[in-house]
Amino acid sequence: MGQDLRLYLHNVDKALAEKHYEAHLEKPFFPELLAYITSTPIIAAVLEGVDAGVFEKAADDRAHLDALRGPRRGVHGRGGQGMKTASRVLGSAFFCAGFEVQDAPRYGAERRGAPIFAFVRAAREPINERGIIRCPDLVIVADDSLPGVPAAGVLAGMDEHSVLLINTHEDAQLWRERLNLSGPLLVLPAPADSVDRAALPYIGTACAAAAARLSGAIELDCLMTALRQELAVLPDPVVADNLAAAQRAWDALAPYQGRVKQREEPGARDYAPPAWVDLPLDSARRAVPAIHAAVTSVEVRTGLWRTMRPVIDYERCNRCWWVCSTFCPDGAITVDAQGYPQIDYDHCKGCMVCVAQCPPHAIEAISEQQAQAAEGAEP
Repeated sequence: MGQDLRLYLHNVDKALAEKHYEAHLEKPFFPELLAYITSTPIIAAVLEGVDAGVFEKAADDRAHLDALRGPRRGVHGRGGQGMKTASRVLGSAFFCAGFEVQDAPRYGAERRGAPIFAFVRAAREPINERGIIRCPDLVIVADDSLPGVPAAGVLAGMDEHSVLLINTHEDAQLWRERLNLSGPLLVLPAPADSVDRAALPYIGTACAAAAARLSGAIELDCLMTALRQELAVLPDPVVADNLAAAQRAWDALAPYQGRVKQREEPGARDYAPPAWVDLPLDSARRAVPAIHAAVTSVEVRTGLWRTMRPVIDYERCNRCWWVCSTFCPDGAITVDAQGYPQIDYDHCKGCMVCVAQCPPHAIEAISEQQAQAAEGAEP
């Protein structure tokens, strides 16, 4: 099947230009467009040959197939847990094993405790896809509070083929019932005594090791090499602790070696065009929050991100409210009639800037779990 691409100079007359641009006939710029396109010769590109008309469609089909080759992994966690490092380590380990790789994090506010996710693609052929992963083969959740946060989108795109791995101290069957999942769900044991979820020790390293083990395509040597390269700037004792954490996660998931399977690649013509969805028109207040309001949106409870809660000890507070309220990056601290600062926990993300800046050290950081337990115990 021969196809030739030919380029040649061509003078466009007014009649041809009017026919070609007739969709813009009623536009005010139409006369200027005609004058411009007929003012000088153009370079025309012509594809000649059998089935030349379907060349572009075939190219699109190959791009779809190339994008689907190779396993796809998503890693969900919170800022400060090392999910970006985990994706880099996993990507480097796949590369060491001979794969083409993409790894990238995705997050909004660069703040400790905010939900983030990172993804990794690996394939034996070049990867042409550059978007986020829509249908993951493996999803790892480093923080078991995230499935309860809708904005985290932990289960987005999962189907019966996808494997879900949760870092938790709870039973897998409990999570399966809680999330109403029919697909495979595994548990990576997490320490039950950690106060701050965002400070779980070496959790990013453990997640990378778990993904490598479940893939069945990465040897332990490649994983450890990737870890040493990524953590080379850290002190030797810290690197040693990370390697030990990776070994523990690798050993814990030994029964599930190779559990993640690459899904069968659909053909290019298996794709259906996207269906249009009619959405209700939101009010301007909800769709575009007023820029003169507090830094955070009034309509969205961003306090769900929080893993640590700042609590004010009013006996020590000297009412220098302009310090904490000014340094709060979310405008979540207001002042009452007596001059005492008040924290809006619906929008406080738990960055702990106020704790660090309070002159009399009247603001204490406690875990969100501890705070919620205390609230539940109150009569």
